[in-house]
Amino acid sequence: MSVHIAGKEGDVAEVVLLPGDPLRAKFVAENFLENVKEYTNIRNILGFTGTYKGKRVSVQGTGMGIPSISIYVNELFREFGVKRAIRIGTAGSINNNVRIRDLVLAMSACTDSGANNIRFGGRNYAPTATFSLLKTAWDVAVSKGWQPKAGPVVSSDMFYTENPEDWKLWSQFGCLALDMECAELYTLAAKYGREALGILTISDSMITHESTTAEERQTTFTRMMETALETAIS
Repeated sequence: MSVHIAGKEGDVAEVVLLPGDPLRAKFVAENFLENVKEYTNIRNILGFTGTYKGKRVSVQGTGMGIPSISIYVNELFREFGVKRAIRIGTAGSINNNVRIRDLVLAMSACTDSGANNIRFGGRNYAPTATFSLLKTAWDVAVSKGWQPKAGPVVSSDMFYTENPEDWKLWSQFGCLALDMECAELYTLAAKYGREALGILTISDSMITHESTTAEERQTTFTRMMETALETAIS
């Protein structure tokens, strides 16, 4: 029985999009899905199931950070039988070639989180996307002329760090952007034998200090949503 998701067996599709922001989940449901049903609103973390091009798709908010997404993804995989999970989230650029509003496909996810240190007893684990999903998302985005970027990202435990220039070390080693969830999603997908991918939109830049508004993040990052939906039903 799921503690944090109110849906019953069969309410959640086998393929799920995972925005951190529950209002982004609502936006996707209202603007891209047909025959939509809300199956959960516990703690105002919203989940919906509908159809996209005739195929069942769910979209489930996860909240912010590794502890929060861990709760929802564990329950989606374990209690609801989700087989394919695609994160649609925002990220901050730490690379000169990654601009605000760019689409980033997270091939792998470095992290400073303690979660995998606990899980693996201090050993290092390399959380990685499912290649078939990565390739499909790349092909979808390229076919639409959206010029995606693909590479490693960093899933950070802290939004406000003690050293505001910590990101420069990750950038030096080729990381493209900072998010807060992909590492846990990829780790749990590996544990449960499921498919996972992070498709991110750059909402701000550590380099140029550009930033988008909260409303823009909820309602205008549609390239990421369309790419994810096409990938989800592939």
